[in-house]
Amino acid sequence: MNIRDLKYFVAVSETMHFGKAAERCFVSQPTLSGQIKKLEEELGVSLFERTNRSVAITPVGELVLLHAKRLLEQSDAILQLTRAHSDPLAGPLRVGAIPTISPYLMPLVLMPLKEKYPQMKLVLQEETTDNLLEHLRAHQIDVAILGTPPDDSDLEERQLFDEPFWLAHHADHELYTKEEISRRDLGNLDLLLLADGHCLARQVMDVCRIDENKLEDVSADLRAASLETLLQLVSAGYGSTLVPALAMQGSWMTGSGIIARKLDIKDAFRTVRLVYRNTFPRKQVIEILTKVIKTNLPNTVKRK
Repeated sequence: MNIRDLKYFVAVSETMHFGKAAERCFVSQPTLSGQIKKLEEELGVSLFERTNRSVAITPVGELVLLHAKRLLEQSDAILQLTRAHSDPLAGPLRVGAIPTISPYLMPLVLMPLKEKYPQMKLVLQEETTDNLLEHLRAHQIDVAILGTPPDDSDLEERQLFDEPFWLAHHADHELYTKEEISRRDLGNLDLLLLADGHCLARQVMDVCRIDENKLEDVSADLRAASLETLLQLVSAGYGSTLVPALAMQGSWMTGSGIIARKLDIKDAFRTVRLVYRNTFPRKQVIEILTKVIKTNLPNTVKRK
């Protein structure tokens, strides 16, 4: 018994006609009939009742048919899997990205990626860092775009770029007239932060030298779930914040009342990287994604 014989058997079961089944399988009718007879002899049962005018599947044939279809489906799945690995671009690439990166980076790379590699299918997902790392370890995604290094020996990373943090404050803020923004200036800010669970909140606190035990000094009751909400709070005059450079791009800034300022602080940046399992077999896809991202970055970030 082999896959070919099962295909012949399923074809006869679905057409109830040996001639039509032979046409579907691109073989002669005598060849197909002979293989079905050999299969019945091997199994020791009759799969079909034959007359000069009709073909009917037997009760045991019905049971065999269920398993035969499953085996053929699994066989096809194996073929698809191996083809995807022989051609790394053929299968879907499941990409996860944190919410403070995805909305600003992915629009820069999706179209160039589609134009140059149309056969590559991306499946995108936005989650916090901890959730993405969990999905990565569980093989639920293939690669994650993160702003912090992975603390796991089973994961590898490709650093993409350093993204500076910019100060975002309202046009009425007292810092508006200051030419350079130092760390001392940040210490006196009415700082707004993202909600817990976002690694960006911890990074901003580190840049501003804010101790976690002194979070009550930060506007904790105005914690935002997204950068967009955070900037809306800045626009409304509720405070100031540090924002990654890519998030400061776009026409939406016009008329918002927000002033974006570069910082005169050497360590005021985050390193964005691709993180993936070290057992991930499609390394060529990682190379392609890395190259496309780096090629389409604006000059507000520093390529690695």
